[in-house]
Amino acid sequence: MNEAMKLNRTEVADSGVYLYPCLIKTVYVLILTFLPTKCRRKGNSHIAMARRMAPRWFAPAFSLRAGSRKAGTSMPFDNDDNFLRFDSVKKSYDQKTLVIKDFSLNVARGEFVTLLGPSGSGKTTVLMMLAGFEDVTSGDISIAGQSITKTAPYKRNIGMVFQNYALFPHMTTAENLAYPLQVRKMPKADVKERVNRYLDMIELGDFGARYPGQLSGGQRQRIALARALIFEPTLTLMDEPLGALDKKLREQMQYEITRMHKKLGFTVIYVTHDQTEALSMSSRIAVFNEGVVQQYAPPVELYEHPSNAFVAEFIGENNFIPGNVRSIDGKVAQIDIVGGLTISATVGQGLSVGGRTVVSVRPEKLFIQPTEQAYENEISAAYVTHRYVGDFIRYYFQLADGTEINIKVLNDLAAPNFVEGEQGKFVWLIEDCIAFPA
Repeated sequence: MNEAMKLNRTEVADSGVYLYPCLIKTVYVLILTFLPTKCRRKGNSHIAMARRMAPRWFAPAFSLRAGSRKAGTSMPFDNDDNFLRFDSVKKSYDQKTLVIKDFSLNVARGEFVTLLGPSGSGKTTVLMMLAGFEDVTSGDISIAGQSITKTAPYKRNIGMVFQNYALFPHMTTAENLAYPLQVRKMPKADVKERVNRYLDMIELGDFGARYPGQLSGGQRQRIALARALIFEPTLTLMDEPLGALDKKLREQMQYEITRMHKKLGFTVIYVTHDQTEALSMSSRIAVFNEGVVQQYAPPVELYEHPSNAFVAEFIGENNFIPGNVRSIDGKVAQIDIVGGLTISATVGQGLSVGGRTVVSVRPEKLFIQPTEQAYENEISAAYVTHRYVGDFIRYYFQLADGTEINIKVLNDLAAPNFVEGEQGKFVWLIEDCIAFPA
């Protein structure tokens, strides 16, 4: 047996998070090649036949994990912030460049933590190290006080949903959902009831007898998601599981995942590019950039009080007004901006007198004059255009130095009208803007 084959077998044996890597799918295609004839002749179930035909190195994927809890039991929320812990974790693929740099993070039992960042920021690499599909270059990962850095994936008792569907092609959708319950020796009546409930939840109640090849991409992703949740794991990893769904179903599944999380109390580590998804579902969010966590905080704190300009720009929308720091008095800085104007802003980390700065203020925090809203800052800018977005109107202005200002106004009778080039005044509060070092 050559070294490549040895590596593949080891990877498959280590990937017993029940279901998913592409190697497992390949093995099942081979099994499926022989399955129909043998099943007809011997009358065996798909699962029993798969067990018998799978080689020994694949056996862990069919067994109940040691230490795994009985399906249907929930884990209470634990105020201990160290249920899942990353200690100074680093990752390099070439032993030269670190893609994850000194990553430390604590997750409480029962939390829903989202890893959020641009492509290539390192969030999926962290997820793969936690699952055991990538080695840790240095540092340690522990669950409930026990290091798992050198623990095989199938011994970690972790459920996972990958970006690909990875459904068993020779099983119906109902059989795919039933599989993790059956290997846990759940009574047949309970298996049937739960499978039917989850099929209804993902709006595929009439598709239980169909095979994955007979489903659309969105339907297959919903089955894969339901299969990862149906056995109510203590720790669940999700790598953009809702990316294949349309907007309505995505929002519905966001609600369902959140509802089940609150009810069952399992811990979730979730990776997504969708900021709205992260803000609406998470207990806390870790924002990544170039392998470093820029901020780890609850959604409200992350949105209202970003720690630096990158987080402010990456989370939601923001206007950035350039200027120079004239003075700092406690938590308020005086900023000189274009046109000889001075505005006041909350002091951001690292700000110093005389330095360059950008003042961050979100579009919904700005109000166009005349307004009854209280304010502490007021500037003028030239109207460029506006865009109708349904429930609100987005106005675009431009300062004398070319800086663009975006303002969101509710679509009501108070929405103003401008002509191109007309000067408009807009106002905001000090507490609604932060001055970051430029």
